[in-house]
Amino acid sequence: MPETARQIADDLRARIESGELVPGDRLPGEPSLVKTYGVAKMTANQALKILVSEGLAVARPGSGTYVREFKPIRRVANDRLSKSRRDAGQSIWSADVAQRALVTDVQVYEAEAPRQIGRLLNLGPGAAVIVRSRKFVVEDRPVQIATSYLPADLVRETAIAQPNTGPGGSYARLAELGAEPVAFSEELRARMPSEEERTALNLAAGTPVLEICRTAYTEDERPVEVNQMLLDAGSYVLEYRLSS
Repeated sequence: MPETARQIADDLRARIESGELVPGDRLPGEPSLVKTYGVAKMTANQALKILVSEGLAVARPGSGTYVREFKPIRRVANDRLSKSRRDAGQSIWSADVAQRALVTDVQVYEAEAPRQIGRLLNLGPGAAVIVRSRKFVVEDRPVQIATSYLPADLVRETAIAQPNTGPGGSYARLAELGAEPVAFSEELRARMPSEEERTALNLAAGTPVLEICRTAYTEDERPVEVNQMLLDAGSYVLEYRLSS
C-alpha cells in the first residue's frame, strides 16, 4: 500500500531529528520519494510541503527542498519577564536571541484605544493609548510582529513614547513612573495567518502563527500594558517553567 504524504513527512522528520539530515542538507526530491515509497508525484510534493509548513525545511525554486538552517528561537517566558533582567538594563528580547543578529522596525504613535484594548486596560470610552508597533527580524528572517498599548495619560512625553525606550525597555521606564509591572497574564492560540500577516512574516503557504496577548499588571493589579504578539510558529519553541 502506498505511503501517505503524512507518513513520508514523518519519516523525513525523524531523519532530521536524529541528525541523519542536518541543516543545509538537500531532502530527497520528488522522483526519489516516488521511487522509494511507491507514491504519485503529487503525494511526494505534499510530503515536502508539510515539512516546509512546519518550519523544518525550505523550498528553493529550481534547486530543491533543504533542511532549514535557521535555529528556532527558544522563548522562555520566566526568563524574559524577570525583574533582574530589566534591572540590569537588558531587554526582553535579549533573553530570546542572545548574540544573534536582531533588527527591529519600531513605530510609535498615539491613538484612541480599540474597544478590546480599552477593556483590558480599564480605560474609559475614547481614552488614548500610546501604541508601540514592532517587527522583529532575526538573521534576516521576520519572526514576530508585536503591538503594545499603554495608557497615554501614564506614558505620554516619556521615553516609552519614543522608538528607543532605553536600557531595560518599557518595563524599566514604567518602574521609574511608579507603575512597575510585577504580574503578567498571557493568552495563546494557534491559527492560520491572514494574507497580510503571511506577507509581513514572509511565511510559506500553510504555515501557522502563534498569537499571544500579554497583559502586565502593577502590584495593586492595575493593567499598564497590553502586548499583542504574532509569531511565526516555525521559528519558535515556547518554554514555561512552572512550580507547584
